[in-house]
Amino acid sequence: MKTQRYSTMVETLNKLRERGYTVDFNLKSTCLECPQLHMELKPEEFEIDEVHRFEGASNPDDNSVVYAVTSDKGVKGVLVDAYGVYAEAVTPDMALKLRRVH
Repeated sequence: MKTQRYSTMVETLNKLRERGYTVDFNLKSTCLECPQLHMELKPEEFEIDEVHRFEGASNPDDNSVVYAVTSDKGVKGVLVDAYGVYAEAVTPDMALKLRRVH
């Protein structure tokens, strides 16, 4: 997995969009959802290409992670999530998929 370093989350999102990661994914308990395309992706239907972590300087609650995602149909987008939030909110298959890249 190729990972570049960016200094801010905004810079990361902008650079990923320039590279074709143009849709926004939401994390659901069993899948990734893309409302704009009316698409849901199960763990076996997508790959995580890159992971970028950001830690809040003054508040641990500000920690977040940006995933660059490609679906098995070639749709590329981003998922922004807080560290560890998915741990109890998703199925074991989704948690394994997200943890595998940590």
